[in-house]
Amino acid sequence: MATKKTSLQEHFESIPDYRINRNKKHLLSDILILSVLAVICGAESWDSIETFGKTKIDFLKIFLKLPNGIPSHDTINRVFSAVRPKFFEKAFVHWVDGLKNKDIKKELISIDGKCIRGSKDSFHSKSPIHMVSAWASQNQLVLGQLKVDEKSNEITAIPLLLDLLDIAGSIISIDAMGTQTAIADKIIANKADYILSVKNNQKELLEQVEGRFENQAKASMSEVVEKGHGRIQTRRCEVITNLTFVDNSCFWTGLKSIIKITSKRDDGKKESTQVRYYISSLLENAAMFNTHIRAHWGIENRLHWTLDMVFDEDRQRKRNQNAANNFSFIRKIALNLLKKDISKGSLVTKRLKAGWDDQFLLKILNQI
Repeated sequence: MATKKTSLQEHFESIPDYRINRNKKHLLSDILILSVLAVICGAESWDSIETFGKTKIDFLKIFLKLPNGIPSHDTINRVFSAVRPKFFEKAFVHWVDGLKNKDIKKELISIDGKCIRGSKDSFHSKSPIHMVSAWASQNQLVLGQLKVDEKSNEITAIPLLLDLLDIAGSIISIDAMGTQTAIADKIIANKADYILSVKNNQKELLEQVEGRFENQAKASMSEVVEKGHGRIQTRRCEVITNLTFVDNSCFWTGLKSIIKITSKRDDGKKESTQVRYYISSLLENAAMFNTHIRAHWGIENRLHWTLDMVFDEDRQRKRNQNAANNFSFIRKIALNLLKKDISKGSLVTKRLKAGWDDQFLLKILNQI
């Protein structure tokens, strides 16, 4: 007999099930929850989800209905191929809202894209799907994702993702691809602030910003030195807030600051220096900008790297576009649930423990 539903089940039940009635032998929410639990425990394929379900069927009946037992791997595949991603997107975003720490008032949300390489279908001349994700730095959560249209790029997907999320009061950081006046407009319209990287895709703006740091007094400066892993890394941040001589500033809604980050790395054998520039709607000191810009890279190190190294995302060979898109949500749900758990151990260890210990797995699922 199934016990009280988790909030994840309730959100999954809001996803419309367009299967014809005679094909509804297994509840949609049961299939989705089964998949989440299987992925938490290490499953990566439709076959391994089915095997997990059959192995754990007595445990699963505690909170799933399973009117006709465990669905076959073919059924699971068909269901993920049939679910319309736009409904999954909304259910995911609403569910994650319940995971967020409400005491965090000004979250840094990093937005970046990632290609799921294994979804490439050369036989049917289909490119791999490209996902744009939003990562909450302090909450350590994936807030949402959106698939980039095959004939488009991140520039068109980012505004749609921003509208999908509740970003009011947050700071949005985006790499140079998203440094577009329309995206800055969207962020300000949604009552958030931005930190946007400036590179050669905005050549005229970049030249003006570089010129200011060569000829103008800085409003503030901060330097951070980190030692570890056999290297010393120094990050100096300089900020200019008088934008009188930045002609292009008038095109960027809310622009208040320009920032220069000079990173130096010394591993004892070789020294390297990298200079990066940013624009921002924030009026902060250099120490705060140094912290925010450093935190942006969490989307690479704590999301994209984790998806590949812990969940083996790049080698997932799900070719149906809806299935690959929808299953990407399952991996991110599993990641969010594992991140939310505060017990000791790496994500790899927690996945192993969840597979071995039913009570730990139940604890992971019942966190909210």
